[in-house]
Amino acid sequence: MDSLEFMRWAAVRYDEDRFVLVVLFTLMGSQKPGGLIEATHEEVAADLGYSRPHISRVFNVLEADGALRKVQRGVYQLNPAASLRVGLREPRKGEKKRSKPGMGDRVEQLDLLREIMEDPDAPEAFRAMAAPGAKLQVRKESDGEGKATS
Repeated sequence: MDSLEFMRWAAVRYDEDRFVLVVLFTLMGSQKPGGLIEATHEEVAADLGYSRPHISRVFNVLEADGALRKVQRGVYQLNPAASLRVGLREPRKGEKKRSKPGMGDRVEQLDLLREIMEDPDAPEAFRAMAAPGAKLQVRKESDGEGKATS
């Protein structure tokens, strides 16, 4: 699955709860290279003009669906199979820098997917979406092509 297939899935999956899409797209646009998002629920709520409980509900939905995971308080990661911002990243505190001085580390999508598959702390839904050939479920009321059947 690539990011375009994910966007098509998300459009169908969250058709009846479009606020999830609003938050998801905000998170996609807030990523640092490597897919990390450094923002608390309060910060996302302030950016969008909504209350923290609204944002927390959406984060829970995205985490349950395997599209998002909490790395630590205020640091989240979108599933690279869903959306990855590529580029150079600076290592996090305590992480060894692998590139030349003055340059960030190059982020490769396949390497990042492999890291997630091997990460014992990654939630099962997150790893399942990152797996090669992952197939995403659509709503039961959908014909799988994005058209509601009820």
